[in-house]
Amino acid sequence: MSDFLSADAASNSGSSPSKNNEPETAAISDLAGDRTNPAQEKPASGEAPLRLVETAFLASTASLIWLVNYYFPLGPLLRVFFPVPIALVYLRWGNRAAWMATLVSGLLLSVLMGPTRSILYVMPFGIMGVALGGLWRRKASWSVSISLGALIGTVGFFFRFWLLSALVGQNLWIYITAQVTEMVEWVFVKLGWLSVPSLDTIGAIAAGMILVNNIVYLFVVHLVALLLLGRLGNPIPLPPRWVQALIDYDE
Repeated sequence: MSDFLSADAASNSGSSPSKNNEPETAAISDLAGDRTNPAQEKPASGEAPLRLVETAFLASTASLIWLVNYYFPLGPLLRVFFPVPIALVYLRWGNRAAWMATLVSGLLLSVLMGPTRSILYVMPFGIMGVALGGLWRRKASWSVSISLGALIGTVGFFFRFWLLSALVGQNLWIYITAQVTEMVEWVFVKLGWLSVPSLDTIGAIAAGMILVNNIVYLFVVHLVALLLLGRLGNPIPLPPRWVQALIDYDE
């Protein structure tokens, strides 16, 4: 009887380690299978080169558009494309890639055209492209993206005048106020008003005109991006109903 009990205990003790080791063995085999499975590593290894190539290509495209427009100006035809390549980088690859594309564009233009013209592209159009890409990716409305883009464009306009005035050694804002003064005086004469606007009023009118000009510019940029980026597989948020009816846009 004692021999039978000892044999039974020995059999139980010998079988329990195997049962306890079964989950560990399965986990180790699963982990080994994950490490040796090439299908799980292909997306991560193939995504980085594609991101790098597309970011570099779109950054060089933005620089080329600025370069061609500077030496062969075609009016507003190429200007509407200034922030679009950077915004496309954001839509495809996110925030970090968009800032890298802006930096690469600035460095490339600095080599080709000098640091001054490079800065004039980065501020405002490079930063505008990053902002528009972020808002479009988050499905912000057109009113929000146009307002923020117009604000960046207005700040960029005054930054450009400040930079050029510092380089030239003259206050270029005086020429803007002189032109606005002539226009306002002509309007006052046509309306029969004998009052002369003050200098602060002229400055406010000039700033308002610059802001309105940037709003119109951003609206056209949104129209171009709506028609172009949708065909590339990265659509932006839909415009208001009246804009869809105006351009006869079908979703």
